Amino acid sequence: MQIPLTPEQSAIAAAAPNKKIWLEGIAGSGKTSAGVGRLLHLLELGIPAESILIYVPQRSLAQPYLQALQQHSGYSGGQVAVQTIGGLSLQMVEAFWFLIAERAGFGHPYDLPNFLSLESVQYFMTKVIEPLVNQRDYFNSVRIDRARLYSQIVDNMNKAAVVGFPIDEIAPRLKGALPGGVEQGHIYDDAQTCASAFRTYCLANNLLDFSLQLEVFLDQVWNLPQARAQVRMQYRHLIADNIEEDNPASHRILADLLRLCQSALVIYDSDAGFRRFLGADPENARRLQGFCDRQEQFADSKVMSDDARALGRALAGQLGAAFVAGLGGIAEDDPQPVLIREAHRYHPQMIDWAAGRIDELVNRQGVSPREIVVMAPFMSDALRFALVEGLTARDIRARSHRPSRALRDEPAARALLTFARLAHPGWHMTPAEFDVAFAVMTAIDGLDLIRAKLLTEMLYRGGRMLPFSDVKSEAMQDRITYDLGARYDHLQTWLNKYIEGAPTEALDIFFRQLFGEVLSRPGFGFYDNSDAGNVSMNLVDSARNFRWSLEFMRRYEEGTDLGRDYLEMVDRGVIADFYLRDWIADNDDCVLIAPAYTFLLSNRAVDYQFWLNVGSEGWARRLYQPLTHPHVLSLGWLAGRIWTDDDEATMNRQTLGRLILALARRCRKEIYLGYSELSESGYEQRGLLLEAIHGLMRRSVADNINGEAHV
Repeated sequence: MQIPLTPEQSAIAAAAPNKKIWLEGIAGSGKTSAGVGRLLHLLELGIPAESILIYVPQRSLAQPYLQALQQHSGYSGGQVAVQTIGGLSLQMVEAFWFLIAERAGFGHPYDLPNFLSLESVQYFMTKVIEPLVNQRDYFNSVRIDRARLYSQIVDNMNKAAVVGFPIDEIAPRLKGALPGGVEQGHIYDDAQTCASAFRTYCLANNLLDFSLQLEVFLDQVWNLPQARAQVRMQYRHLIADNIEEDNPASHRILADLLRLCQSALVIYDSDAGFRRFLGADPENARRLQGFCDRQEQFADSKVMSDDARALGRALAGQLGAAFVAGLGGIAEDDPQPVLIREAHRYHPQMIDWAAGRIDELVNRQGVSPREIVVMAPFMSDALRFALVEGLTARDIRARSHRPSRALRDEPAARALLTFARLAHPGWHMTPAEFDVAFAVMTAIDGLDLIRAKLLTEMLYRGGRMLPFSDVKSEAMQDRITYDLGARYDHLQTWLNKYIEGAPTEALDIFFRQLFGEVLSRPGFGFYDNSDAGNVSMNLVDSARNFRWSLEFMRRYEEGTDLGRDYLEMVDRGVIADFYLRDWIADNDDCVLIAPAYTFLLSNRAVDYQFWLNVGSEGWARRLYQPLTHPHVLSLGWLAGRIWTDDDEATMNRQTLGRLILALARRCRKEIYLGYSELSESGYEQRGLLLEAIHGLMRRSVADNINGEAHV
C-alpha cells in the first residue's frame, strides 16, 4: 500500500509531464517516496508504462518502484523499464551487434556475442593469464589470494571503462600517482600486461566482460543514429534515483537521456557516494543538475530521531566533517541518549552482550527482528557464526548478507559442492573426510560436528557414503540416534541413485534437484533457512551461467568438462556475482547481520543498530589493494598529482564522517556500540571511530561540568 505523501512530495509527484526536476536531500527525507509517487502519477495520466524508464546504479535500489507497481493495477501499455548502466549497455550492444562488431575488432563479427558474468570473467581471466603469471613470475611479491589479485585486475578494467580512459593507461596512472619504488612499478606493469592479454582474448572469442561491453556501448553503439532514435522513441519519461552512487559513464548516458526525454525526475542523495570503490562519483553526478529546469530540496528527515540526528552530527563534526550537508555546525543537543554502549575485555564477551541485548528487544519488548541490524566494518566467518549461534540459542531468526565473497565460503555452498564431488566419481575429485563430515553436518538438521565426524569415519569409504546399517556397534548407533541415522540414509540413498542414473555435467540441475528433493525438506539443514536457500539458488544460477558461457566457447575451442571445470573454478576462490535475491530478502522477519556498507546500500532504515568492533581500523581505512586504487583511478584525480599519506588520512576521516552520518540517518531509535579491548585476533583496537567516540564523550562531560558551574 502506497505511503501517503506530504505536500512537498505530492508537488514533485504531480508535476506536469513535461518538467525535468532535480531533487536533492539527505537520506530518509522522502525522495524515493516522491519518486514512487511520480511514477504512479504518470501511469494514472494514461502514459504508457513502456515509455517510462527507472534508472538506478544497482537493481536492488529499484525495489520501492517495483513493489509499488505490483500493488498498482489498471495502467496502460507494457511494462515499466528498470535499467542500470550494465543492463542498458548489454541490451543495446546485443540489439546493434551486427552493425558494430567488425568495427569494434571482434574476431567473429558474424557470430553472436557472449556476455560474461563476474564469475565467468574470473574463470576466463585465470585461463588466459595464469600461464603468463607462472611463466614470467608475475606478482611474486604480492601476498594475497590469486582470486583477489585477479579481481583487482578486473576492477582496474572496469574503472577505466566507467571513467572513460583506455585500459593501456591503467599502469601509467597508478605509477604516476603512487610511487612505491621499482618493485611496485613492476606490479602495476604486470597488472597492465594481464589486462591487455585478457582484452585480446575477449576480442578474439566474442566475449564481453563488463568493461568491454561498456566501451563498445559508449564508443560504438551510442554513436549510432539508429540507437539514439530507438531510445528517443522508447523512453519518454525518466526517473533516475541514487545518481550519486553511479559512475561517470552512467552520468554521460543520463545527460543524453535528459536531452532526449520529455520529463524527468533526477534524485540525488546528499553526502552519499558509498559505491566509490565501484566507481561512484557524486561530484560528477551534480553536473546533471544543469539539465533540469526545476530544482527542489528535501531537508528534513522522516526517519531518524532527534537523538540520532545529534549523534550523527556530533561524531561527524568530531571528525572534522563539518562540510557534510545538513550539519550546519556542531549540534548543541546531547547525543548520548541514543547511545547504549558497553566495553569488554574480550571479543566473545562483546558478541554475547549484543545477542543478550537483541534478546531483550525482541523477546521482552516485542521489537520485530526486521527492525534490528548488526554490523561491523568486516563480517568475518567467525563473527557471523558466533552471532547467528547466539541469536538462534535465544530463538531469534537471523540472516546474513555479505556480498563480494568467494562462492565456496558459505557453509551451504560448501556442502553442495562436496556432494557434487561425491555424486560425480568420474571427475576424480574425491573430497576429504573432513569436508564430507562438514557437508553432512550442514545437510542434516540437529547433527553436530562430532557425530558427523564419527559418521564419516565409519561410513565414508573410497569416495562413497555407506548406509547407516553398516554401523555395527549398537552403542555407536544410539550415540548417533536412529532419527539422525534415518535422515543420513535418505541423503545417502539419494546420492547413490543419482550416481547410478548417469550423472550429468550440468551441475545447476544437480544442485536444484538435491536442494528440492532432500535438503529443503523438514529434518534437513536447509529447511526454513533463508540464508541457505538464497545461497543454494545463487549456486544454481552461477553453475547455469557458467555452463552457458562454456557451451558458447565450444564453437572456438576444444570441449571441456563443464562440471569439473566449474568445481575447479570455485575451488580457486572465485568472487561471487551480484545476486538480486540477496538484496531483496528484507521482508523476512530476521535480524540482519551485514558489513556496514552493505546495510547502507540496501537503502532502508531500522529502529535499532548495533555497531560492533568499534575499535577496528576497518571503519575508516579502506582495504589494502596492491594492484588498484579507487581514488587515483577516478574522474576527479589530476594527472601527475601524487597521492600522499595526508591524502589517505584526510580521505579516511571524511569517509568515516560520511559513514557515521549515513548510519545515524537510517536509525529511528537507538544505536548500540559494542567494543572489546582485544580484537577477534587478540590485538588491541584503537581505530579512528573509537577515537571519535572517546572525544565526543570527553566533550560531553566537559559541557556538563561547564553547565553545572554556570548554574
